[in-house]
Amino acid sequence: MKETPEVAALYAGISQIFDTECPNGKRVGDCKHGVYLFYDYDGEPIYVGRTREKLRTRIGRHLTNQRTDAVAMSVLDPFEVAEIELWPFWDMPASPEEVDDILHRAEYTVYQRALERSAFKVILNEAEIPAADLIPLPPSVRASILGVEERKQREHPDVRLARRARTIANLARVISERKVKVGIRRTLWAQARRLERLAKRRMDDFNGR
Repeated sequence: MKETPEVAALYAGISQIFDTECPNGKRVGDCKHGVYLFYDYDGEPIYVGRTREKLRTRIGRHLTNQRTDAVAMSVLDPFEVAEIELWPFWDMPASPEEVDDILHRAEYTVYQRALERSAFKVILNEAEIPAADLIPLPPSVRASILGVEERKQREHPDVRLARRARTIANLARVISERKVKVGIRRTLWAQARRLERLAKRRMDDFNGR
């Protein structure tokens, strides 16, 4: 089945980010270990993750048709992700335990940064990120997924309101049908606050006219 232009643009933009060269001449998406942060069209940080597989593989599952729990449960809408920031860890110790410790601390460090930058002081991760000692992070790569014209269409407030309302409805249905942890309910609350702010801003646009 042929991809829609919207999906094709998403895939192409993600691939371009993964092919970005790091100072060592390697493509960031090929790094096996790393931490990543998603931003929405307001520059709001919305989701943090880490991986022990290639960054392009893990993030690709989030944002393409290889669904993850976060997408399947309507915690994260891939089409709300406007930008990606990646922290590749190229030189890691041989010990799996040390690798896990570094990635855990790095993820928590990025998580704390995201909370500081968030207008709501909350992000959409459904699982708790356990506290850990903060560590210095390697240089990051941050880029927009879509080009200027594609982004203009995707970031229209009415389009975003419709998608966000549908995400909230789907997430609320999941909560009503399953026994879920408190993190899922926190995500629903965060999404509702994000929807309210966007709807208020849209109303202000018309009142200002």
